[in-house]
Amino acid sequence: MQLAHAGRKASVTEPWNGDRLLPLTDGGWKTVGPSAIAFSDEKDTPIELTTDAIGRIIADFKAAATRALEAGFKVIEIHGAHGYLINEFLSPLSNKRTDKYGGSFENRTRFLLEIIEAVRGVWPEDYPLFLRISASEWMANGWTVEDSVRLAELVKDKGVDLVDCSSGGNAHEAKIPAKPNYQVPFAAAVRKAGILTGAVGIIVSPGQAEDILASSQADLIFMARELLRDPYFPLRAARELNYEEMKWPVQYERAKRKLPTLK
Repeated sequence: MQLAHAGRKASVTEPWNGDRLLPLTDGGWKTVGPSAIAFSDEKDTPIELTTDAIGRIIADFKAAATRALEAGFKVIEIHGAHGYLINEFLSPLSNKRTDKYGGSFENRTRFLLEIIEAVRGVWPEDYPLFLRISASEWMANGWTVEDSVRLAELVKDKGVDLVDCSSGGNAHEAKIPAKPNYQVPFAAAVRKAGILTGAVGIIVSPGQAEDILASSQADLIFMARELLRDPYFPLRAARELNYEEMKWPVQYERAKRKLPTLK
């Protein structure tokens, strides 16, 4: 279960309905953020959060973790990436505060660290806690991979078990050179901080994913879009990688045989 707060990127229509700003008259709401800086000209300018409001949001993350536990989930991920609220606090581009939650690296990471501490207070020690980050903003003077390594060193001592290394999403004008494996170096760099990492981003084939793991660039592969395209990807991957112990649904076992080689 992924726990997130959309911050200044909230109050919009669904992606398949244009990701447009949702007016208050149509069920929208006033967004919040670390500072009153809009994501883009088309998005809402958020209200700068007070310290009391920050405390309530931290409590909300704790309550959400409790609900996830009660619902039977055994892994949760705190979403601190892609321009959502936690990412907005981390970034010097969107966080212009002058109090204890802004300015220095230590202050900009405070909100996240307090969320982790609150969540770990209710999440069992033997249940994994993941953290998703945007390891780079792809922007001058923004959050960098070096910042991410430094953050990883902090969160591993707070009870985070794995850092899921994505990138971008907090700067509307960022130019991201998306291609297969383009985010894998982030996972490899953060892993050097002594914490497990997950790799994401245009990882679409079993061999590609296996190579990332075998070369110790990451400890886990996260897939979303490829699994939307191919819901049976795990079964196909097992066959292509000659993994014989994969358990198939009994209804599918007649299809388990290896495909003939076509010439």
